[in-house]
Amino acid sequence: MSYIDKYDTWLSSELLDDNEKLELKNLSSEKEIEDRFYKDLEFGTGGLRGVMGIGSNRMNIYTVGKATQGLADYLNDKYKNEDISVSIAYDSRNNSRTFAERAACILCANGIKVNLFSELKPTPMLSFAVKKLKSKAGIVMTASHNPKQYNGYKVYNEYGGQITDDAAKKVIERVDSLDIFTEIKYMSYEEAIASGKLNIIDEEIEKIYVDKVRDLVIRKELVENKAKDLKIVYTPIHGSGNKPVRRVLNELGYENTFVVKEQELPDGNFPTAAYPNPEEPKVFELAIELGKKVDSDIIFGTDPDCDRIGVVVKDNNGEYKVLSGNQTGVLLTHYMLMSLSELGKLKENPVIIKTIVTTDMVETIAKEYGATVESLLTGFKYIGERIHEYEENKEKNFIFGFEESYGYLAGDFVKDKDAVVASALICEMALYYKSKGKSLYEALIDLYEKYGYYKENLISISLEGKEGQEQIKATLEFLRHSMNSSIDGVDIVKKLDYKVSKEKNVKSIEEKTIDLPASNVLKFVLEDDSWFVVRPSGTEPKMKIYTSVIGKGLEDSLNKSEKLKENIMSIIDRA
Repeated sequence: MSYIDKYDTWLSSELLDDNEKLELKNLSSEKEIEDRFYKDLEFGTGGLRGVMGIGSNRMNIYTVGKATQGLADYLNDKYKNEDISVSIAYDSRNNSRTFAERAACILCANGIKVNLFSELKPTPMLSFAVKKLKSKAGIVMTASHNPKQYNGYKVYNEYGGQITDDAAKKVIERVDSLDIFTEIKYMSYEEAIASGKLNIIDEEIEKIYVDKVRDLVIRKELVENKAKDLKIVYTPIHGSGNKPVRRVLNELGYENTFVVKEQELPDGNFPTAAYPNPEEPKVFELAIELGKKVDSDIIFGTDPDCDRIGVVVKDNNGEYKVLSGNQTGVLLTHYMLMSLSELGKLKENPVIIKTIVTTDMVETIAKEYGATVESLLTGFKYIGERIHEYEENKEKNFIFGFEESYGYLAGDFVKDKDAVVASALICEMALYYKSKGKSLYEALIDLYEKYGYYKENLISISLEGKEGQEQIKATLEFLRHSMNSSIDGVDIVKKLDYKVSKEKNVKSIEEKTIDLPASNVLKFVLEDDSWFVVRPSGTEPKMKIYTSVIGKGLEDSLNKSEKLKENIMSIIDRA
């Protein structure tokens, strides 16, 4: 069916109301019609994500309905003759509650019980609830850190991790087989409540979750006695972190916590942050203003669904500096391993789990403490899956997991990145270094001096629509088959092609298998231990390029990083 045929089908559907049909009639160009209908929203990193609006390639009650019916069919087929429940959460984005209720009513119409949170909650709390309530799956309505026009639909499995490739494939096969207007079962919200299948989750789940977060404190005596000495500025960036993060910090005794009032309350329009992403330094402008007023020791902010966290610290000149996701991850990795080891709490066979685009600096840190490091494909779903595997087979003890895009996790009660957990650990770490007369920035410089001056960079290239997707595909194919053997005189020694699961030694031509799921990702390793990775984003219309270098000092690492970035961009431009 062509995009015009799809457009006409939607326009003539009796299910669309007058306003929805008017939205379609008012589309200004054929290109906009094409973008809305040339494909159906696809499962990416754990579910759906897209711009809100009417159309098959948009987030709306119909695409949410189709995805939910496919999930219901998958669950009813997989768990025949078993009681099935699904837990559902939603964040502060526009339409998140509407989409959550729609999904709940469709699941109930398919004979599946639903546990729906009574108000917005962080994504990690949904992960916790799935396992705690013994649900077979979970759904959270969020587009994480995307701009306000986006929303999304993330699916979780029975152990609280995002569904990974095999399960996603089975769900999407069922979704693709459905007619979006004629094959979706539905009952009203009132009918779902009356049927007894829709249960509203109350305060008890949050209380248990918060207690679990508090139990992760390593230096309990330090926190009990000194927490009040740490000055904290926190911004929820209009998201779901406001209540749970503040509750955890309050219960741990961090009395001097100041919240950015302009960004405190949930608001799906994100009036103070067009891109509500803690990876973006701009979102911290208001927080830094407040930090200067109160002379805070640390500043941090969480994204709308509170699974990512960004940290701001004072440098040696007293200026506030936004840390990269890698820098925060390195600090936390070292602090946890060092503290657990010092207190005799480090378990046997400890493991740190990261992604292939995350800094290698943690490998030298982990080695010092007898821990191993595993690198998985981008997406925290793979980290959650590996944590679950170790829970089952007991081969290793998970200590900490992180990705460069500001996602961190400790503990075993959540299987996704968790900014509530991270906020407690970051405050404890800052408090520890303050008790030693150091800032977090000084602690970071100490780590660079000891383990090497690693510098990572991320380049994101936005390529919208069908044409953009074709450009991304063509660029990766060019790099796959036409890449030079060196960059600025430095030889490429390894090429890792995750699409065909092959690692090739460029000089010896030897190959070995990469034991990870196939993914359209390329990694090139240079002779000086620099590397770069190119991949399409799983959640946005972007191509992402990651770089890493090791310098002799701060300035040298910055210069090397900029030079590698320029050289790679010239290659990308050619592609």
